[in-house]
Amino acid sequence: MFEGFKVVFVDDDPAVRDSLTQTLELAGFEVNAVGTAEQALALVVPGAQSVLVTDVRLPGMDGLALLERVVANDPHMPVILITGHGDVQMAVGAMRQGAYDFIEKPFAPERLVDTVARAVEKRILRSAVEDLRSQLHHRSGIAALLLGESPVMHRLRERIQKLAATSADVMILGETGTGKELVARCLHDHSNRCDRNFVAINCGGLPDSIFESEMFGHEPGAFTSAAKRRIGKIEHANGGTLLLDEIETMPMLMQTKLLRVIQERKLERLGSNAEVRLDVRIVAATKCDLLDLSNRQEFRADLYYRLNVAVLHLPPLRERREDVPLLFQHFLVQAEARYGCAAPEVTASHLRRMLEHDWPGNVREVRNAADRFVLSLGGPQATDDEAEDTPSPLADQMERVERALIEQALRRSEGRVSRAMELLGTAKKTFYDKVHRHGINLDDFR
Repeated sequence: MFEGFKVVFVDDDPAVRDSLTQTLELAGFEVNAVGTAEQALALVVPGAQSVLVTDVRLPGMDGLALLERVVANDPHMPVILITGHGDVQMAVGAMRQGAYDFIEKPFAPERLVDTVARAVEKRILRSAVEDLRSQLHHRSGIAALLLGESPVMHRLRERIQKLAATSADVMILGETGTGKELVARCLHDHSNRCDRNFVAINCGGLPDSIFESEMFGHEPGAFTSAAKRRIGKIEHANGGTLLLDEIETMPMLMQTKLLRVIQERKLERLGSNAEVRLDVRIVAATKCDLLDLSNRQEFRADLYYRLNVAVLHLPPLRERREDVPLLFQHFLVQAEARYGCAAPEVTASHLRRMLEHDWPGNVREVRNAADRFVLSLGGPQATDDEAEDTPSPLADQMERVERALIEQALRRSEGRVSRAMELLGTAKKTFYDKVHRHGINLDDFR
């Protein structure tokens, strides 16, 4: 579980050093034990997956001076101090200078193991957050808008890129909050229509009394309050893209008129006999099964079949949970800039809740959770019962984090096992053992 992480242990007493080294090794840690701070400095490499455990009282450079040197080179390196009874006040002060924790002598070996395990956990999460921020910084194009490294998101972006290059009408299916309008904008922005209008209409938000006028426009005198010509939404999108969101809520009469527009690519404004020719891409978005609605005569079957040509299915977040940390980090960065304050540290407990939560509100819910987290209104999980949530054992949390890191390395290496092993600093046998234990399918990343 802790393979790939090194514990640099410093104590000038050979008996103590050998005993505690054995304790840590039995717990699964790789230990480099030395007797002086000067020797430890050569082993503590900035950015390495390491934890430093040092006695305060040492010959030559003492543990506090070693702490100062290490933190200056790597502020996020966990440093654990071992102190005598009289050094406790000094150790508390050292924590303000960057120490992770201190252990007062005498102590049970289990106390040391638990403290080191928590420090390793913190180092893992810090590395994961830095990697996520790096991924976000280097993204461009569709990948910068439709975030996610899961196989289904890779396929979705590829399909959007291909469809954007065509003039085909598109139907987008997805639950509330999965980003249907964002996908429609990607289709528009990466097409040759990008310099023309993108017009989004919420079909459920327009009253029936003005629906036809809003959609098709009208001429002066077409009805009592029509004092001047109005260009409708469809005509305003001419040359560009028209998004019909929640199309399942469109009145049946309007569905009939829309079908004619789609088939003939022309319309007539209310009060006019002149036809307006159209060159517009229609993108219909829905969270419903339109075929089922048409079978129940609640949606026109002919319109359904006219729209059901190029279809994009947006996966709910519960089917791509591995993308949640990346999305959450993205929204954290936005929330920090929006509210002008730094986010609290994301802990292993937060990560566990994020990965276990179903996210019924999908990406929109993740954004709200990030806002609440930055404003210290609750953890990144969607529920408010954080205080009642019983954390799982540390080993289980580490297992989840380990799996996430392996999958992340595989995605970054595009399924090349040798490159993934290099990124993780893991031996071949160890890597395959972990892949087998976590049930990871390597073919999903190729």
